[in-house]
Amino acid sequence: MAFIDEAKFFVKAGDGGNGCVSFRREKFVPKGGPDGGDGGDGGSVIIQAAGRLSSLLDFKYRSHFLADNGGHGQGKRMHGRNGRDCILQVPPGSLIRDVETGEVLAELLADGDRFVAARGGMGGRGNVHFASSQNRAPRIATKGKPGEERWYRIELKLLADVGLIGLPNAGKSTLLSRLSAATPKVADYPFTTISPQLGVLHFPQQPSCVVADIPGLIEGAHEGAGLGHKFLKHVERTRILLHVIDGSAPDDEPWQQYRTLEHELAEYNEALLGRHRLVLLNKIDQIEDRARLAELAGRFAKEGMRTLSISALTGEGIEELKEAIGELLDETA
Repeated sequence: MAFIDEAKFFVKAGDGGNGCVSFRREKFVPKGGPDGGDGGDGGSVIIQAAGRLSSLLDFKYRSHFLADNGGHGQGKRMHGRNGRDCILQVPPGSLIRDVETGEVLAELLADGDRFVAARGGMGGRGNVHFASSQNRAPRIATKGKPGEERWYRIELKLLADVGLIGLPNAGKSTLLSRLSAATPKVADYPFTTISPQLGVLHFPQQPSCVVADIPGLIEGAHEGAGLGHKFLKHVERTRILLHVIDGSAPDDEPWQQYRTLEHELAEYNEALLGRHRLVLLNKIDQIEDRARLAELAGRFAKEGMRTLSISALTGEGIEELKEAIGELLDETA
């Protein structure tokens, strides 16, 4: 299924129905007087977060959303029907922005959160409201008010507890499949993941958490290079960041991978460096000299970074990683 995380769309609320000019005309009822009913209110356009959704796919095929108009008033003081609301369902984590200014107008985080994007117009008043001692047969009624209309931009930032970040081919997708029941595409070439993938990690004694595999970052991602710039925003709401490093890479390359990730995070949003982070030295099944892992761990420790050695392919170190994630979740609760 395609992953859509940005869209531009137009909303138009329903117009209010017109009030009615009518007079009561019944046999044996003298001086019936005015009895024109009011018009109904127009429907509103409401954006609502729905936990079952994880993408803005609906906006790929539709960009205009209209609510129903209100019905016109009728004789015998009959009120026009109110227009039905148009309810757009979006994933939790959606930001609604004004197209022209970019201002964030609403942030829908929890299932059921709502934002009224366009209010329906009020119905007009029938001539029954305009009768007076001076004018007992008013022939005036008011028209319904037009509904609001506006262009918006919606942006999705995934709500995940744990974010997996790393350079292309670091093994994030394989790791996600080890931690959860997710089945992301796995292959031995870079950029196999071209959209964020989500999985649920279950614990025996504590609530489950959501893990997000963020597509591979490259140097310059914060400026738009590669796929990183488009998806860096998805790490902003994670509580824990796991730096997935290819521990089998030769020479000083694992350290350089870490420095690249840190630089891109800082350039995009320096506040991300304040998150709980853990360095994962992956692919240790390809390392014959395990003493090298101790050297790498020591180097990261000098930077104040905790490391774990794992193999997402064979499962080595995965149980220890799950325990570490559980501990970090408790710390950030």
